[in-house]
Amino acid sequence: MSCKNFLLYTTWLIIFINPSVEWPESNSITTPTPTPWPEQFHALLCMKLSSGVHQITDLWYDWPKGRNVNLLQKQLGVYMYDVEWNNGTSFYYTKGINGTCQTIEFGVGIPRPDFLDGANYLGTQVKDGFLCNMWEKVDFIWYYEDVATKRPVRWDFYDEMMRDID
Repeated sequence: MSCKNFLLYTTWLIIFINPSVEWPESNSITTPTPTPWPEQFHALLCMKLSSGVHQITDLWYDWPKGRNVNLLQKQLGVYMYDVEWNNGTSFYYTKGINGTCQTIEFGVGIPRPDFLDGANYLGTQVKDGFLCNMWEKVDFIWYYEDVATKRPVRWDFYDEMMRDID
C-alpha cells in the first residue's frame, strides 16, 4: 500500500471512528412557507361542490379595492355573479327577466394576501399532476401550491368542496 493510500484510508477511518467528529447538519432543508397571493389576480376555478355538482368559477381578486368578484356557472345551472367586499358583505345576483339579487352578511371579508400565515405544513403531495407543498389552516382549508412555480394548484375546504385552480 502506498503512503498516499495509507493516509487516505487512515483519514477516513479516523473520521468514521472518532466520536468527536460529527456529520455536518444540513441547514438547507427548511420548511417551506406559502407564497402570499398577488394583490390582484384572475383565476379559473374548476370546482366539485360537496353535493357532487360541478361548477366553474372565474375569480377576480382585488385586495387594494377590497373586493372579490366570482362569476359562477354550475353544471346546467344559471350564470350567477358574486361580489364579495372586505366588510363581509356579499351580493349574489343573476341577470335577465327572472334575475335575482340577494345580499348576505358573512362577518368576514375577503382573504388577505397572506391569509396562510401560520398554516401548518403537511409535506408534499402530487395533485392534478403537480408536485405540491401542502398546508392546513385551522381545519378549514387544505392548500396546495406547486413546488416549482409557487402557484396555487388546489384548495380543499372542510365541507369537502374542492377547487382546482387553472
